Amino acid sequence: MGLGRRLYRGEIDIDFVGRWKLWYSLSGFLLIVSIAGLLINGLNLGVEFKGGSVISFKPAVATTVEDVRDTFRSEGVHQAIVQTTNQRYRITSEDLSEATTAKLQQVIKEKYDVKEQIDVQSIGASWGGEVSHKAWIGLGVFMLAIILYLSMAFEPKMALAAIVALVHDLVITAGIYAWSGFEVTPATLLGFLTILGYSLYDAVVVFDMIKEVTAKLGTTSKQTYSMAANNALSHTLIRSLNTSLVAILPVAAILFIGTTLLGAGTLKDLSLALFVGMIVGTYSSLCVATPLLVTLKEREPKYQAIARRVAAASGGGGKKSGKGSKGSENAAVAKG
Repeated sequence: MGLGRRLYRGEIDIDFVGRWKLWYSLSGFLLIVSIAGLLINGLNLGVEFKGGSVISFKPAVATTVEDVRDTFRSEGVHQAIVQTTNQRYRITSEDLSEATTAKLQQVIKEKYDVKEQIDVQSIGASWGGEVSHKAWIGLGVFMLAIILYLSMAFEPKMALAAIVALVHDLVITAGIYAWSGFEVTPATLLGFLTILGYSLYDAVVVFDMIKEVTAKLGTTSKQTYSMAANNALSHTLIRSLNTSLVAILPVAAILFIGTTLLGAGTLKDLSLALFVGMIVGTYSSLCVATPLLVTLKEREPKYQAIARRVAAASGGGGKKSGKGSKGSENAAVAKG
């Protein structure tokens, strides 16, 4: 209880910046695994992007997703993706010929005693390519707007650190989709854009505090830029964690309860992106964007001079920078 109260009041100085090697190593590992998944498995694009056939029906007899998949496989359809929502089954597959579609309709009607009409849709690959093109345009416009906003609201180095964190979040989330085999649909893209906005919000909150704290650094300052950034993170940590927890809980309910127990299959494409993105976004704001910002800022002559003076005053010698002698830096922060 005492630890939680101190954390809530910002009285605990966690050395996020000083552990930059750990964060960079962890992020590097996650990025390598994610990129490997994208190269090896690729994204399981939905029919909206690559074109294909969609068949949906409501069986009058008890059945399962695996049974429906086996039925399609027995008819020569080996790439069928079966989803169930409100007792209806939706099967997405490669583009099927009219003869194959007619035969499947007959088999489904007889095997599952279908009373209602069997819906059949065919989506061309050209339309899917147009959707993909517009999705890339939307993502590009979003990233450009972020760069312009951060450059005007803060400074270019903060904008660069935030963009790197956003790309970091996007690649890791896409990698998890590649390894899990979850279908990428337009709802997934909405989820990607949502997590980018969430990650941006978290980064802006942290950077705003860093901007406020580091604005006081001068020639007589007793803190380096690294120490001041750590101090700012300590004061925004509980807010970031609370915001993330409140946002993740309902998304987790949709992902783990809605899609497994209630069969809300159409929601899992969106909820997985949100769930993974929110977790990774919170991590990247604290452990990727901020250490990267400190690395960029401490190369400036002004902050190098402050770091040398603080290191000399603490007995660490002139060669110590903001990333070194973290124990003495934390002590300086605790003193004021």
